[in-house]
Amino acid sequence: MSLCDIIFAGSKAALGLAEKTVNDAIGAKGSEQKVAFPDTAYALPVIYAATGTKITTLGELKAALDVAKSLIVEEEDLAKALNAGLATAVSAEIIEAVKYAVEENPYENENGIGFVPDPVIRSLGVPLVTGDIPGIAVILGEAEDRDSLADIVRDYQQKGLLTFLIGNVIEQAMDAGVKTDLDFRVIPVGHDVTSVIHVVSVAVRAALIFGALSPGDLEGLLAYTKERVPAFVNTFGPLDEVTVSAGAGAIALGFPVIADVDVPEVPGALMTQKDYRETVKTSLEAREIKIKIKEIPIPVSFAAAFEGERIRKNDVYAEFGSKRSKAWEIVKMRPPEEIEDHKIELIGPDIDALEPPVYLPLAIIVEVAGKNMEEDFEPVLERRIHYFLNYIEGVMHIGQRNIAWIRIGKDAYAKGLRLKHFGEVLYAMMHDEFGSVVDKCQVKIITDKEKVEALEKELALPSYKSRDDRLASLTDENVDTFYSCTLCQSFAPAHVCVVTPERLGLCGAVSWLDAKATKELDPTGACQPIPKEGLEDEVKGIWTEVSKAVEERSQGAVSKVAIYSILEDPMTSCGCFECICGIIPEGNGVLIVNGNMPEKHRWG
Repeated sequence: MSLCDIIFAGSKAALGLAEKTVNDAIGAKGSEQKVAFPDTAYALPVIYAATGTKITTLGELKAALDVAKSLIVEEEDLAKALNAGLATAVSAEIIEAVKYAVEENPYENENGIGFVPDPVIRSLGVPLVTGDIPGIAVILGEAEDRDSLADIVRDYQQKGLLTFLIGNVIEQAMDAGVKTDLDFRVIPVGHDVTSVIHVVSVAVRAALIFGALSPGDLEGLLAYTKERVPAFVNTFGPLDEVTVSAGAGAIALGFPVIADVDVPEVPGALMTQKDYRETVKTSLEAREIKIKIKEIPIPVSFAAAFEGERIRKNDVYAEFGSKRSKAWEIVKMRPPEEIEDHKIELIGPDIDALEPPVYLPLAIIVEVAGKNMEEDFEPVLERRIHYFLNYIEGVMHIGQRNIAWIRIGKDAYAKGLRLKHFGEVLYAMMHDEFGSVVDKCQVKIITDKEKVEALEKELALPSYKSRDDRLASLTDENVDTFYSCTLCQSFAPAHVCVVTPERLGLCGAVSWLDAKATKELDPTGACQPIPKEGLEDEVKGIWTEVSKAVEERSQGAVSKVAIYSILEDPMTSCGCFECICGIIPEGNGVLIVNGNMPEKHRWG
């Protein structure tokens, strides 16, 4: 059989199974039985995005079956075969939707989460935009060698990729000790091949949430997923017709498929890689994903994938801060002659000097110098301490300034992690991320109680107060420059934020000082200055130069913005927001709704 024949056979098999599933469910529950995935505003997302139709009942699934049938046109043509792959995606979503219609939580007894809710996708927006998540790996099937499979998953994890597991690879990874869950960016989905639709659904909703695509725009959807969702598929083990057809659907979305068995190769889209040691390299190259390798001399893994790791009470080896001790951190600019680059100094006992659980005070002082460094950049660098320490496997960091709370897990200690390694991480990352302003960096880590308390009063608290006073004086009126931020255009092509001293970027992660620092760090990057010139309306916040900059940087999608108005020419949205704000004319008031509120509870 040719590749096209295999795809068509798989598509027809998936359609037949979908038809039987729907008919059986209608026979048991009736055609009016509600059909819905949990915690989403997008009904059955793949069908909704492709057709513009929201399916709500089992009876309405009959029309969705017709959509799948219409996509299967059996001709020896690769484009038509890929359309048949999309038909398999529609059939898979129908089958999975029926599972949720007949059972409240069909994945309750599986090592998988099934459907991925909207709030999770929104939470991934910023790290996908910033590159903390450089790509999405979908791993399907069962590998010949469990340990090699685990090495592949860990490699993706250490590179920061978001990895979805489908099939027996779930147990293989877990049995080999791979840490799974959203916190570790390794997500078991389900065992049936149809559960891969829940990953496709993530990509599709990313297009609707971040790309502002209109439901029913199939051509725009396929262009968006190909150009802006950096995903690929790894298959392990023999491939049946349905799996091949599902792979064709992935290829239609722009996601290359790399198999560990012989397949009819399609350059850049379908290929064979039998050497597990080359799987990661082949996959990243196929999707043109660039990884910035951070070689840091520490005994545990270091990657953004560990940012959400939680160290529970029973797993704690050492703790700093919270109710038991004092912990604070600060970044200070110093003259170059006062800094010895890469000097890491520990003052006080390390965690191996005491019996566990270890409770110690902690002060982290990062001192930097550079010809382009400015005092205003100190808090920008300081906030990154939270992320840098969280990227260490087995470390949990919460809070900032003098309300920091840090835990080191037992496993990380057993692997050799000590406080000096905090210094290695902070030194390396300050140079890596802020190299354009940081020429020299040294780190002091203090656990001596008297010194921690004395330096907090002498150094930390006065510095925090000085910064707060400086920030309080920063108002829109007393600066002559705003900044644009286009970080989110990797997902939301027409979105532009205007960042002012009194208005953060929409994501809440970019302040005016952040934008200013970003411009210094990357002169041609996402944050560019906008002269506050050409005042048209002081009350609404309309400036000619601001509107001109937004029009230029939104590729003409937006021609005018009123910074202080919610009604007239508001700024664009990228989908990363936490709340939605609107006017209630009847009450002469403003309504604010959490963007993740279930649809049935929304007002208006």
